[in-house]
This record gives sequence, structure tokens and C-alpha cells, in this order.
Amino acid sequence: MLTRRHAFALAALLCAAPALPAFAQTTLKSADIHPDGYPTVEAVKYFGELVEKKTNGKYKVQLFFAGQLGGEKDTIEQTRFGVIDLNRINTAPFNNLIPETAVLGMPFLFRSVDHMYKVVDGPIGDEIAKAFEPQGLVVLGFFDSGARSIYNSKKPIKTLADMKGMKIRVQQSDLFIGMINALGANATPIPFGEVYSALQTGLVDGAENNYPSYDSVKHYEVAKYYSLTEHSLAPEVFVMSKRSWDKLTPDEQKAFKEAGKEATKKMRELWAKRDAEAKDRVVKGGAMINEVDKKPFIDAMAPVYDKFVTSEKMKDLVNRIKAVQ
Repeated sequence: MLTRRHAFALAALLCAAPALPAFAQTTLKSADIHPDGYPTVEAVKYFGELVEKKTNGKYKVQLFFAGQLGGEKDTIEQTRFGVIDLNRINTAPFNNLIPETAVLGMPFLFRSVDHMYKVVDGPIGDEIAKAFEPQGLVVLGFFDSGARSIYNSKKPIKTLADMKGMKIRVQQSDLFIGMINALGANATPIPFGEVYSALQTGLVDGAENNYPSYDSVKHYEVAKYYSLTEHSLAPEVFVMSKRSWDKLTPDEQKAFKEAGKEATKKMRELWAKRDAEAKDRVVKGGAMINEVDKKPFIDAMAPVYDKFVTSEKMKDLVNRIKAVQ
């Protein structure tokens, strides 16, 4: 029998007990091959903070950086099947899976970073983003990837003749292989994490990338000649597994989209700052930077466009991108 004293004690215990949450927190796994502190990594951390706040703590993002979950090609498959919930990837590894992404990587297509932003932030960007969904992915933002240029351990690249016979590391993308081969070099696909040792041992003579990547993994230590071809301004993409996305309520999907947009803005701000700092660091580290006469390089890309921009839809996409002012 419950006495009055016992009843008061039970009431006190119930009042003192912490309130149970209305839901169990869900932790979402996110992948990136870049190291901690890199603009893409910091932007996804920011995205996680925003999501946690916008969903009142229901969702939390756990970020695995520095390739902890595998290379980009591996993590794409894991994200498509919902093993990984979120992923930051360069558009190049998507080229064979989603043809529209190959257009974004076409050499010398974008006139400037601002031109690229206007394209991916507008109707064309929305159109390309929709092409990801049949492949099990939802685009939350297009991140900046800077201007990619060629660097090597042998000599400055000033003319097309300087490229002849050089072994240049590229991403695992048919487009990038075709691009480098068209310049007279020998394209060698290697995962990003293996490039330093490949340069150090002479497996390749050079590679191509932006200043922050050239700096972050210290490629300038083993390939000091950085030649400003600026052949690609392809953006990177922040995606969510559609399997994970479909578990969200409409309000939660809206919150994730908003967080993606804010994180994209943050990433671009961080990128601009990091790009300038990286250039300064590599120069101080001994990198030798030289200008390139781009016209012969641009002219050499005609067969690349013929090979990779084959459908009328892709040709129209290229023309519409060029027309964006």
C-alpha cells in the first residue's frame, strides 16, 4: 500500500528525474579526402552545426576527413547505397556516372570563378543537380575548387612542347585523362593520397591541382615547378545519400537544403582566404610559379570537346554556360 510519505517521495523523484528527449539523436556520417582544417572540411563542420541547430538536435554530423572512409571513388558508391550519409566530392569522379558533370569539368570552359558561381547557382546548376538524383544522390551545394594548374619536378611548363612525354597524375576520370593526353603528356590516374610518393619516386613527373591542394599535402616539396595553365575551374559537390534524404521529413529536408546553401557560402569565403595563403606558403617553400601562353593549350582541347561533348544535350549545356554573363 502506497503511504502518503511514499507518495511524496515518488513525486519528488519524478520531478527530479531528467526529462527524456522526444527523439533519439541520429548521427550522420560524412566523408572527405582532405585534411582537417581544409575549407571543404570546415564547411561541412559548419553544415553539421547548422543542421543540429535547425533540427533542435535531432541530427548530428560526424565528419571523417583525410580519406578515413576511403578514396573518392570508393566513397561515392558507399554514399549512393546509404552506407555514408554525406560526402564532399570533386565532380570529376562522377563524369562516367553522371554525364552532365563532365561538362562542368571541360577545359577552359569558365572564364572566371564568378562565371562559374553564376552558372552553378542558377538554373543550369539546378538542372545538373537533378541529374544526381536518379543515381541515389541529392546535391546540397556546389563548392569552389579553384583553378587547377600543372606542376612537376622537371621544368617550368611554358609551351605545349614542354608537356611532351611527361607523366602527369590525374584524377580517375576519362575526361582528365583525355585532357592531359591531348596536351602531349601521358596521363596517369592515381588516388590523391598516393600522389606525394609517386612524385617522390618518379612514378610520375607531375600532377595538376589548385594551390590549396598543392600546399596541404606539400607536393611543392617534390614538384616545385607550378605553371599557371588554369585549365579547369570545375566545382566540387556536396551531396547526401538519397536513401538518407528520403528518411527526412519535408521540414527537415528544407532545413538541410538551407544549411547546405549557408555552408556553400562559408566554404567559398574560406576558400578565397586559403587560396591566397596557400600561394604565399608554397612560394616561401620554394615553388617556382610561371605564366603560360594559354591559347595553344585551349586550341589543343578541340578533340577533347569532340570526344566528350557528344550529345545535343551536352552541346547545348556547353553553349548555355558560355552564354552566361
